[in-house]
Amino acid sequence: MSKIKCQCGHENPFGTVLCEQCGRPQTEEAKKSKLIDMRYEGSARRSQTYKRSIVDKIWNFFSSVKVGINIIIAVLATSAIGTIFPQKLFVPAVTEADILAYYEKHYGFAGTLYYKLGFYDMYNSWWFITLIGMLGTSIIIASIDRVVPLYKSLKKQRTKRHTSFLKKQRIYAEGPVADSNSSLAKAEEKLKELRYNVKTEEGALLAEKGRFSRWGPYVNHTGLIIFLFGVLLRGLPGFYVDESIWLREGETRAIPGAPGYYLKNNEFHIETYSKEDDAAFGQAIDRVGTIVKNYQSDVTLYKDAEGGLPGQSEQMEFVKDYSIIVNKPLNFEGFNVFQMDYRLDELKSMTFHLTEKATNKSFGEFTVDLHNPERVYELSEGAIVELKDFYPDFDGIENGEPISKSPIPNNPAFIFQMATPAKPDGEMSFVAIRQTLETEVNDYKVNFISAETRDITGLVVRKDKTLYILLVGGIIFMIGVAQGSYWNHRRIWIQRGEGNELVLAGHTNKNWFGLKKELDKVKVYANLPQYEDRQDAESSTEEMKGDKY
Repeated sequence: MSKIKCQCGHENPFGTVLCEQCGRPQTEEAKKSKLIDMRYEGSARRSQTYKRSIVDKIWNFFSSVKVGINIIIAVLATSAIGTIFPQKLFVPAVTEADILAYYEKHYGFAGTLYYKLGFYDMYNSWWFITLIGMLGTSIIIASIDRVVPLYKSLKKQRTKRHTSFLKKQRIYAEGPVADSNSSLAKAEEKLKELRYNVKTEEGALLAEKGRFSRWGPYVNHTGLIIFLFGVLLRGLPGFYVDESIWLREGETRAIPGAPGYYLKNNEFHIETYSKEDDAAFGQAIDRVGTIVKNYQSDVTLYKDAEGGLPGQSEQMEFVKDYSIIVNKPLNFEGFNVFQMDYRLDELKSMTFHLTEKATNKSFGEFTVDLHNPERVYELSEGAIVELKDFYPDFDGIENGEPISKSPIPNNPAFIFQMATPAKPDGEMSFVAIRQTLETEVNDYKVNFISAETRDITGLVVRKDKTLYILLVGGIIFMIGVAQGSYWNHRRIWIQRGEGNELVLAGHTNKNWFGLKKELDKVKVYANLPQYEDRQDAESSTEEMKGDKY
C-alpha cells in the first residue's frame, strides 16, 4: 500500500485520516466533515490497511466490533440455555443412563432433547469453549488493532498543529487579543495550576491531562482476557476439579479428579431436631415433620502406596480419618471434599428362602447382594436357585420384557430358576417386591424374608488452581472500568495567529462540561477569545429549523 504524503512533507501510512505531523485531514471525507473523528487520532489501523492475505482477512474479521458483539450475544445465549434445566453437576445421578433418566423423568420430552443436544453439560462442551476462545481472540485482536496506533499517535503528537486541524475541533475560537505573548504566558500559568501538562513550541501551546484514561478500555480488555484464560484453563486436567461422588456405607471408591486417592465411607450420621430437646423448633417440626440438625460422613482417606499397583486395596496407604460436615470439608493436596447430599435406607441386600408349596418345606435361605449379585445359590438337599436376570429399578413390562429405569436398587425385581432333585429341569419365577409371576403353575416358590439397607452420602470434590487467575483478571478489569469511567483525556491547543490573534481549540473523550468549565477559567485569566461549542451550536440550529417548520 502506497503511503500518503501530506502537504507538510510528512509521509503517512495508508489509511491515515489526519496527518501525524501537522494534523491536516488526508481523506475527502475528513476534509468535508465539520468535525473530525478523534477516537484513534486519525491513525491508520491495520484492519483498514491490509486486506490481501488470509492472515489479513482473519485479523480484519476478529477486529470488527460487530463480530465481537455477535460473539458476545452467542456466548450469552448459550449461557442462558444452560440455565433452563440443572446442569450435569447438579443432577443426583452416577452414570450417563441415570442422567438421561433424570431429565426424562422430571422434564419429559424437553429434558430428553436437552440431554441429546448436549446442553446438560453446556459449560464443558467443546463448542462453548470454542466460543469463549473466539471471544478472547476478538478482544485481543481488536485491542491491538486500536491501541497500537493510538499509542504511537499520542506519544509523538506535535504541539503545533495546522489551522485546519484546530478548526475541525468541537471547541474552537479565534480572535485578536491585547498581547498574544502575555495571554499565552498567563494561559500556561493557569493551565499548570489546573494540573495540565503544558508544552510550548514556536508560539504554540498544548495542555494535556488525563491521558492515562484513554488506556482504560484496554486495561479492561487485559483483565477480561486474563479472566477468560483462567476459564479456559479449567478445561485442562489438574487445573479445575468439580466432581460429585456417591459413597455407600462400607464402600471404598477412587476420588474423581484426584488420581491415586481413595475414600471409604465408614458411617453416615444424621441428626434431627426434636420437640423435647429443642422447644424453639416445636412449631416448625409440627409443620414440616422433620428438621435436619446435622449430617456428616465419617470417612477414611487412602492413597496408592509407593511401588504398588494403583487401586490395590491391600497396598493402599492410610492418610487420615475425618468427619466431613457441612461447611467443614476434608482438605488434602489442594482438594476439598464437601458434604452436599445424602440418601437414606437404600436397599443393600435381600434375603429369600426356597419352599415347596404343597408341604411348605424349606430348602434354606440365600441372600442377594443388590450391587454385586451372584448368579448361583446352592441350598440344602441339592436344591439350586439361579439368578437369570436382575432389574434394580423395575419399571414395568415393555414389549413383553421387564425394564429397569436406573441401576439403583429402588425397586428390585428378579427372574429365578429353581431346581431341586424332584425338578432337575427347574421352574421359572419372576419375583418383585409387590408381585410374583409364574409362566406356569410351579411346585416351588421363592419367598422374601428380609432386607438390609444402608445410607449413601453425596460428596462434592473440588479443586481450583485458576481461582487466583480469575481474581487477578477481575481486579484488573475493575481497574480498567474505573480508569475509563472516572477520568477523561482533556487537551487544549492555543496558537498565535497573524498579529495579535490567537487560535484556541479543545477536545476531550468525554465530559465536555468539565472541559468547558476549566477553559472558562483560563479564558478569563488569560483574556482569550470567546470559544464556541460547535456541537451545541449545531443542535440549536436544528432546533430552530424544527420550530420554523
